[in-house]
Amino acid sequence: MSKPIIYHIPVCPFCQRLDILLTLKGRRDEIDFQVIDITQPRPDWLLKKTRGTTALPVLETADGHIIKESLVILQYLEDLYPEHPVAQRDPYRRAVENMLTRMDADFFSQGYTWLMNQDPTRCAVLREDMLKQYALLNDFLLEHAPSGPFLFETFGWAEAVFTPFFERFWFLEYYEGFTLPGDDRYARVREWVDACISHPAAQQTTLEEVVKLYYDYSKGAGNGALPPGRTKSSLSPAPDWRARPWPPRNKYAHSATDAELGLL
Repeated sequence: MSKPIIYHIPVCPFCQRLDILLTLKGRRDEIDFQVIDITQPRPDWLLKKTRGTTALPVLETADGHIIKESLVILQYLEDLYPEHPVAQRDPYRRAVENMLTRMDADFFSQGYTWLMNQDPTRCAVLREDMLKQYALLNDFLLEHAPSGPFLFETFGWAEAVFTPFFERFWFLEYYEGFTLPGDDRYARVREWVDACISHPAAQQTTLEEVVKLYYDYSKGAGNGALPPGRTKSSLSPAPDWRARPWPPRNKYAHSATDAELGLL
């Protein structure tokens, strides 16, 4: 029997969720991860499998069935490999875990909205909106897991869901100068973020990779779209991001060329 296949984008946070879960279970090598170049139109063979949808990741089971949406795929993998469970088994604890997980959409949407903003006069408002999201997480953790660092005893389901975004928000630190304030209002969530980012199962990406590949997002062009005057996306798999220079930090004052980004 062939392996299940995950069609993915290496720097995509939704794809990283799956990688983290499989790493926690010791099953990473049992899945065939196939990279899809987001800067090119989706190949016809993939569109045929997905019935025309382009969102990634997509999982193809060993017997050819297609599963979409990262949280759905996450649950499928949890059920497929029940040993070393990542999700909580106790009904109440699982409900708490799911309540926290449901907070992810507003959290990551706010971060990406700020990154893609092109109006510097909106930065103060966007910063406050981002802090409100962290404050909500802080409040939830104080209520359900005050002693930390994780929601429960170990890095688990909620951590697998949120950690990719904690790591992607390195782009806010680089391009917007954003860091969590050091006061008590964010102490619990800061502890959670730090513990998640440093966990051995969550080392699939680095600050340098995120900053370099997400440059076009910082200019308002997401998902492989091109900013004005550019011919190659910062999300392009080649040249390799390690060989490229760091992008300019001030996204509002300057728009880097393909050459400045090391894309030629």
